[in-house]
Amino acid sequence: MPRPRQDGTPARAPSKRRLTEALVKTVRPDPDRVTVIWDTQQRGLALTVQPSGHRAWKCVYSLRGRGARWYTIGNAISLADARRLAGKIMYQVAEGKDPHADRLALRGRGSFEQVAQRYVDEHARKRNKSWRQADALVHKYLLPRWGKLDVGNIRRADIKAAVSTLVETPILANQVLAAASAIFSWAVRQEIVAANPCAGVERNTTTSRERVLSDSEIAAFWPRLSVPLKLVLLTGQRPGEVAHLHRAHVVDGTWWIMPGAPELKTSWPGTKNAQSHRVWLSEPVRELLPDLGNITTGQMQQDMRNICAKLAVSEKVTPHDLRRTFCSKVTALGFGRDAMNRVTNHKEGGIADVYDRHRYADENRKIMEAVARHIVAIAEGRSNVVELEAKR
Repeated sequence: MPRPRQDGTPARAPSKRRLTEALVKTVRPDPDRVTVIWDTQQRGLALTVQPSGHRAWKCVYSLRGRGARWYTIGNAISLADARRLAGKIMYQVAEGKDPHADRLALRGRGSFEQVAQRYVDEHARKRNKSWRQADALVHKYLLPRWGKLDVGNIRRADIKAAVSTLVETPILANQVLAAASAIFSWAVRQEIVAANPCAGVERNTTTSRERVLSDSEIAAFWPRLSVPLKLVLLTGQRPGEVAHLHRAHVVDGTWWIMPGAPELKTSWPGTKNAQSHRVWLSEPVRELLPDLGNITTGQMQQDMRNICAKLAVSEKVTPHDLRRTFCSKVTALGFGRDAMNRVTNHKEGGIADVYDRHRYADENRKIMEAVARHIVAIAEGRSNVVELEAKR
């Protein structure tokens, strides 16, 4: 006996038939209700006919007492194909799977581009200070390949293929892999995908960089550097911080005040170590400030690659190497490692962690002026330097 309806009226006994193609074609719609005919040959298969006449194949099953699941197979397929697909679905159910739930999850997870944007909006902007750099890598190297793909269909082979195109730039390849992995790891936590396809993909082996520009290289690079790159070299601050230098943070035209925490109003990302920092803007730096335009760290990196190509430099130079060059000049001029850590906001224990900013203001001013003037003198040939031949 079929169970009565919720309103108390008796339910009709289910219509069960051994379906044939001829029968399927002759079923007439009922104007008052959906007609359901169950196939006696394939368990779970049913033909539904709406009052409008629309027909569809359904596979109906129950799983662990959760009630009936109605899985739509389709409408423009034959009875034989409907039976075959229903058989596959029932086999998955026998294995403990829930095809209907899997389909709903698939519909909701979206493309890689959509998930990557959700990752930025819901997570990266709030918790990752360097999210812009990673996002730029995603837009340049991953979205053209995977943007419209269902995020759950991206496999480890796809990851390897994307990274393999960057074989000549192993550090960049590692950065792209890390950016992709961060998105997929977040998607796993959000239950958008079941696993991170980046897991198990080996990173390139790289050595710790100690690259600094020689005096001859400073002279060769200087006229080709953009203003932001020159500021990295003359101030020793991180490229990402220079890229976000905001005039609201320049006090009296001489001190650059870096808030430790991010600021939404100025798009300031915060310092790397979350400590506020004061940078004396030397005279050479102040002369450059009016020409400072908007630039991203990605553009800085590309500019440096272009310069290295023009100069035929065998060991490539990065924007961060300009910061490292500044640091080397601080110690070379006799100011000491603690002073170098202090003026570059490099957290390395000792006095660099606990110094009184105002107490060291005069000394910091002296260091920044001396190092900047020394670098400019080298760049302009006012020191004995060997010119580096440029590839024209």
